[in-house]
Amino acid sequence: MSDPSGQTPKGPTTLTPDQVELLYYGAARDGQLELLAEFLRQGADPNRPDARGFPPIILASYNGQAEAVALLLKSGAAVDARDGKGATALAGVAFKDEAEIARQLIAAGADVDAPNNMGRTPLMFATMFGRLAMIDLLLEAGADPTLTDAEGKSALDLTAGQSDPSIFEKLQRAAAARNEG
Repeated sequence: MSDPSGQTPKGPTTLTPDQVELLYYGAARDGQLELLAEFLRQGADPNRPDARGFPPIILASYNGQAEAVALLLKSGAAVDARDGKGATALAGVAFKDEAEIARQLIAAGADVDAPNNMGRTPLMFATMFGRLAMIDLLLEAGADPTLTDAEGKSALDLTAGQSDPSIFEKLQRAAAARNEG
């Protein structure tokens, strides 16, 4: 406990730079809007990744923090910032099935076909995890179901392990429409 001058029985209350960083990235991850806004007002870089390679927008997106995502975008966060594996926030929310945040990111100009380091796109992640509504959202936003990853597999190929045949049918129709157009 400290007094108003910042003193404790053991001396001044200060945080190390590492502790400040933990608070900043934690605020993004946990949706602590007031704290996050204060960090950004004080000049925190909305694009600087944490020690594990995750930019704040990915931390907020992956953890379902729509308001924090909006604040970060408003503060200049790159909508297609990538983590250490090359994945974008949109890929994370496609896997997690966070439709509201996916819409935010797409409205802010996210590349719906941005591949990670293995060539996997947000549509491929939505497909692998059976996220039907997310598949629809991404296809409506222009995602290309014919793109292939580093193993030569498309989103259509990735439906092989799915128990829901509607995923295959949906992607097959989208691929055919793209090939006709």
